[in-house]
Amino acid sequence: MNLHELHWAWQSLIAAMLVVGGAFALVGAVGMLRFPDFYMRLHAPTKATTLGVGGVLLASLAASWAQGGWGLHELLITLFLFVTAPVSANLMAKAALHLRVPSRAPVPDDQPTP
Repeated sequence: MNLHELHWAWQSLIAAMLVVGGAFALVGAVGMLRFPDFYMRLHAPTKATTLGVGGVLLASLAASWAQGGWGLHELLITLFLFVTAPVSANLMAKAALHLRVPSRAPVPDDQPTP
């Protein structure tokens, strides 16, 4: 079965997951560019981009199910991503703390900068 032959409900669900996943990935990419230091930049790929890639993989899983497949590859990739991303972020944060990487905490506008 071709993706163009799927029921409109499956197509709508897959399209919605792709849009949501793409939006999260875009937010994660913008966060990588905009955040000022390592610790803040660490949140962008571990939170938003993980959800973005997860949304795209869930859309692929739904497309596989709609065509009558098991979607085992997509499920395993999704599980691996959601398990490894927090672990790697934790290890990078611990290494940065051990190396004493400086942090630039934001200062509110009404307070003078030190």
